[in-house]
Amino acid sequence: MNYKFSFYILIIIFSFSCNQKPAEKTIQNPNQILESSNSKKLILFFGNSLSAGYGIDAEDAFPGLVAQRIDSLELNYRVVNGGLSGETTASGLSRLDWFLEEEPAIFVLELGGNDGLRGIPISETKKNLKGIIQTVRSKYSETTILLAGMQIPPNMGPEYTREFRELYPSVAEEENVKLIPFLLEGVAGNPDLNLPDGIHPTEEGHKIVFETIWEYLEGLL
Repeated sequence: MNYKFSFYILIIIFSFSCNQKPAEKTIQNPNQILESSNSKKLILFFGNSLSAGYGIDAEDAFPGLVAQRIDSLELNYRVVNGGLSGETTASGLSRLDWFLEEEPAIFVLELGGNDGLRGIPISETKKNLKGIIQTVRSKYSETTILLAGMQIPPNMGPEYTREFRELYPSVAEEENVKLIPFLLEGVAGNPDLNLPDGIHPTEEGHKIVFETIWEYLEGLL
């Protein structure tokens, strides 16, 4: 009698356990989290020490300020700072492929200032700038390219200075890209807004540069 009773109890327990729904999984897939973080469109700043924020913290340079503004507005973009101190247009062109493994929605090209300070022939700088633009466009035809115009002190003579100033509008027109006429507008030449070297903006200077670039960038977002 006890054997039969125990047998029936076992059958009831087994039937009850088979009818239970499995517990829902609560652990998120790490790959899904990664995909979510990478779902934001990329803004790539490709430049020299100005973009890199020479002499100040990177987050206080204008690309960092752009990132902060984008985050505050909760826009679906993220910023990558590809600035490298000492970069010329030639060295920029040679390292460009490293930054094009992912498609940028917006590519901000800020190069050429070091070319001008070193007196590199205008024709060489122009060829490299066009080469960078054409490389980006050939790989990602939908990327919007924003060219940051630059000017230099008259150390290399008035003719070179004028040709350098005219270089950026010429490249922008020939390659059909958007142009910021002069990235350092309101900052260049002001000792209160530049480090002692007279070339690189202070934190306050970068705030002005940010406002200059944001005027052109905002409409693209």
